[in-house]
Amino acid sequence: MATSLLSLSFFLISFPFLPIQTILSSSTDAFVFGGCTQQKYTPDSPYKSNLNSLLTSLVNSATYSSYNNFTIMGSSPQDVVYGLYQCRGDLSMPDCATCVARAVSQTGSLCPSACGGAVQLQGCYVKYDNATFLGVEDKNVVTKKCGPSVEYEKESEIVGRRDAMMAVLEGGGGLLRVGGSGEVQGLAQCVGDLSLAECQDCLSAAIQRLKAECGAGAYGDMYLGKCYATFTTSDSRGDDHYYPKSHNDKSRMDGEKTFAIIIGLLAGIALLIIFLAFLRKVVDRNGK
Repeated sequence: MATSLLSLSFFLISFPFLPIQTILSSSTDAFVFGGCTQQKYTPDSPYKSNLNSLLTSLVNSATYSSYNNFTIMGSSPQDVVYGLYQCRGDLSMPDCATCVARAVSQTGSLCPSACGGAVQLQGCYVKYDNATFLGVEDKNVVTKKCGPSVEYEKESEIVGRRDAMMAVLEGGGGLLRVGGSGEVQGLAQCVGDLSLAECQDCLSAAIQRLKAECGAGAYGDMYLGKCYATFTTSDSRGDDHYYPKSHNDKSRMDGEKTFAIIIGLLAGIALLIIFLAFLRKVVDRNGK
């Protein structure tokens, strides 16, 4: 029963738009892609039982961790099942658990009796197979999407901001990277079983392909086997695509708030000085 996730990648590329591809109630629920291996398991087989145990473990683990992987051993090599899940780095644990549970439920309807399956929602990713893929880098394109070109008058500005933001994402560290430049926001993330060096290699490939293939698009998504990079300009998407605020954005907002408070204090002090000067003149006049 050994099989390669190459067949899963082939399925995803061959059939990028599946009937289940709908926008659900929130940004974490929005369906991005899904696919299944062609090899099937038989009902009531040990593999089916092990797969159920694996999926239960994924859902339970998501209540306290944003990433985990499991290997369920069987009495024979063909009954072993490997799986992982990962949530977007900014999700709370309750939101992560809800997202993973929904992704797991979609694998059941999307991949009945398939030995391997994967579902990517906006907020989380779930994948399982009977051939190990854990810790294996995968830079194959799974799915991509590019928005319409921005207005010609704003093209150079938007593309410049996008490239500047992408440079920050590519040069950043960690498995989750968020950035923004003006009205352009971006997000990049690797699956947690990659090392930092493998993550950097994967994201560099995703970002370069995204820039090359989406050109002057108002938004773009590039999902590789073990990482993704995505960007959008303000109000350019018809769905509820979500980008968490970058650290730089938060620092800028905090700075703006601090500046406003200081200006308010200075204005108050100035008014107090003027009032005291006026009061002194009144007292001096009455004293005469």
